[in-house]
Amino acid sequence: MHRKTALVLTRHIEVANKLKHIFADMDVEPYYSTSGAQAIIEKGSAADYDVIVLDTAKSDLAVLGKIEGLLFDEGATTSLLLIVSAEDLGSFRLPVRVTCDFVCEDARDAEYQARLHQLLWPGEEAGSSDFIRMGDLTVNLATYQIKIADEPIDLTYLEYALLAFLITHPGRTYSRDTLLKRVWGFDYYGGSRTVDVHVRRVRAKLGPDYSQYLETVRGVGYLWNTPGPSLAGYSRKQVES
Repeated sequence: MHRKTALVLTRHIEVANKLKHIFADMDVEPYYSTSGAQAIIEKGSAADYDVIVLDTAKSDLAVLGKIEGLLFDEGATTSLLLIVSAEDLGSFRLPVRVTCDFVCEDARDAEYQARLHQLLWPGEEAGSSDFIRMGDLTVNLATYQIKIADEPIDLTYLEYALLAFLITHPGRTYSRDTLLKRVWGFDYYGGSRTVDVHVRRVRAKLGPDYSQYLETVRGVGYLWNTPGPSLAGYSRKQVES
């Protein structure tokens, strides 16, 4: 799965905010406009986006025909997701010349995500379960990326693998030898102090707000300790060696 782009066409802030929240759990970079089909003309080609989300429930349905025509004329692979009001369902018709789906405006976020995922990554299994979020920190297990406030953190593969492993096993302390086996692999013959070096680098790149959660357990190893429900069922005294 790889990062996609979306153009959201809506004149209503509540719709934009809802989609912003939905896209936050997906590997999608959204752009927003209130100027309908004209936004595509002004910003460039319709093919510049992987999906266009059109709020038909609160706009002139004639806009839909204009966008369909633009996509078809350009031969774009861009797909359409139409937000439709319940009262319009009886007369609503999906475009037939482009890849398209619709969702009712009052649908739950999970349905929005499912329909967007099907349009953006057809046939791929990766979904919102590939994302782990903690405040502004996002771990994308599908693309091996970690971001803070939507800014990518420049990690080497082993730095990413170490951090992702600890984050996905919160509240459990792992010895250096265990981390070498789990992250570096059984064929690694280097000293266990390489774990300390990588932890220092990861902490430096995470910054003070998040490095504090990568804790050192003196004489044992390391753990990722997050506050709140994510640690339910875990004990800080748990150690794997």
